[in-house]
Amino acid sequence: MDIINPPQDPISLFNDWFQQAGEKEINDPNVMALATADKEGRPSVRMVLLKGITDGNFVFFTNLDSRKGNDLKVNCHVALCFHWKSLRLQIRVEGVVEPVSDEEANTYFATRPVGSQIGAWASKQSRPLDDRSQLEEALAAYSLKFGDDNVPRPSHWSGFRVIPQEIEFWEEQPFRLHNRLVYTRNGSAWKTKMLYP
Repeated sequence: MDIINPPQDPISLFNDWFQQAGEKEINDPNVMALATADKEGRPSVRMVLLKGITDGNFVFFTNLDSRKGNDLKVNCHVALCFHWKSLRLQIRVEGVVEPVSDEEANTYFATRPVGSQIGAWASKQSRPLDDRSQLEEALAAYSLKFGDDNVPRPSHWSGFRVIPQEIEFWEEQPFRLHNRLVYTRNGSAWKTKMLYP
């Protein structure tokens, strides 16, 4: 599959590029920039991990009380950006989020390493930390409370699915004359167009 003769479904092309990234990128081929905005429209961006694609939607997990979690409570519009430098490929996604089900969040949480599960309880993500020892004490307390088995998912930790409205595929070319292909959702189908570099 390529950008010049694209498939009708952008997720097919995404999966093709994502597979290539998994074979070539040394660290975290599933890392993506997630841009959110607060109720005043002030943007914020950070790197998060794509944890799956379900029904053509991009899924990630987070602390719901974090800055991004709070942004998503008041503004459901987001943007994602994947950049695989070694492949000279980039994918931009614009869309809206909706929360995953408790069942989906529980299922994914159970697959996390115990240390990450405990960390989800101990970290007050995005809030001020006076001293690192506070975090370490919280980790120790929750480790003692839960042990090594069956750590429950905290209610403040869950996930979101990004429902894409537009997906742009970017492929580096010589002299900055890059290939750019945009898919725009049109009901249940997609329209495509090429862009100047």
